[in-house]
Amino acid sequence: MNQVKFEKYNKAAFLDRDGVINEDTGYLHSIKDFKWIKGAVEALKILKKHNYLIIVITNQSGVGRGYYTEKQVNDLHSWINEQLLEHKVKIDDFYFSTELPTEKIENSRRKPSPLMINEAVKKYNLVKDKCFMIGDKRSDLLAAKNASIKGFLFDGGDLSVKISKILKDHL
Repeated sequence: MNQVKFEKYNKAAFLDRDGVINEDTGYLHSIKDFKWIKGAVEALKILKKHNYLIIVITNQSGVGRGYYTEKQVNDLHSWINEQLLEHKVKIDDFYFSTELPTEKIENSRRKPSPLMINEAVKKYNLVKDKCFMIGDKRSDLLAAKNASIKGFLFDGGDLSVKISKILKDHL
């Protein structure tokens, strides 16, 4: 049964969180500070309609800095999916790194490292040629490049328009 699911979803859209799914308010960890990016919910629906797994890949150095906990990050991610269920869509998985940008850790998961993407590729048996990443920072695009998948910059506006254009022009 799981093999059928993997065959249906052998492709994924990797999305940065802050600045792509939601407004980047700086060290977001509280539901009260969460604000959807324009067109984010519709963009997720478009991706599901095209049979993409939706996987969030996000750096959360606020944990490493002691500003909030991994539990708070996980609770926020659960709340995001609760909100999305009202629209009959969900994010399939969330990956996050808690490392600081200044830490030089061997096998760092922090973007631009490809490790979080590669973990998801392995877990879901994804075909890299059918995957892509959307981010709002250079580190997102470098993570995509380092993982050997396509990367696209989201520099604001309506995310559903950006997703539609990517699917039409590049995939």
